[in-house]
Amino acid sequence: MTTFVLVHGAWGGSWGFRKVRPLLTAAGHDVFTPSLTGIGEREHLATPDVGLKTHVQDVVALIRYEDLHDIVLLGFSYGGMVVTGALAHIGGRVSHLVYLDAFVPNDGETVQALTGIDPTSGGGETPWLLPPIPRELGDAEETEWANERRSGQPVATFTEPVALDRPLEDWPFTRTYVKASADPGEAADSAFYRAAAMAAESPAWQTHEIATNHMIPLMEPDALASILLNRAMSGD
Repeated sequence: MTTFVLVHGAWGGSWGFRKVRPLLTAAGHDVFTPSLTGIGEREHLATPDVGLKTHVQDVVALIRYEDLHDIVLLGFSYGGMVVTGALAHIGGRVSHLVYLDAFVPNDGETVQALTGIDPTSGGGETPWLLPPIPRELGDAEETEWANERRSGQPVATFTEPVALDRPLEDWPFTRTYVKASADPGEAADSAFYRAAAMAAESPAWQTHEIATNHMIPLMEPDALASILLNRAMSGD
């Protein structure tokens, strides 16, 4: 049995893994999908003080309180920042780290720096909260269902730097990068493509591609589950 901890991305929630969870649990594995403070079903907790450190603490607390070890830890999109920051606290409990079309930051980097987008340039009544970006899921009904659940993202989560006390390749766990290879709205030099290229060039990483848009867990849950289940079976 493998223990999976799947961390969602910006504007999302644990509901984003609703199609992946049953595929992993049906194979006999434990699956945890924490919702980050101020987002998803915890959007009522959003304040200007919610930042990347808050979300790191969310994941670290789950792992410690559930006493999880030998984890396959996955960060999706912005979740890559969160799982990276969590390593300083629970890195010894991780057996394999998965970045799912995600940011792979170095120490001190921010989402703002990696994307070149200034999240503080907005306005409105809540300038500290970034409105959600709608996402296309192919099916009109599913797209509407998901976009209704995408909530605002506290700006500090994009401006607060990640803390990583040593390079990812220096940790004893193994690493995988999974890239969405068919997102028509993504630039060829995006942070996600740059991260995928870095992983592809390193013998310390395994890489996969899934031919869909960025919303892999909802668009291609079977393909994602297959990669994760193969990882669980291989154990290396």
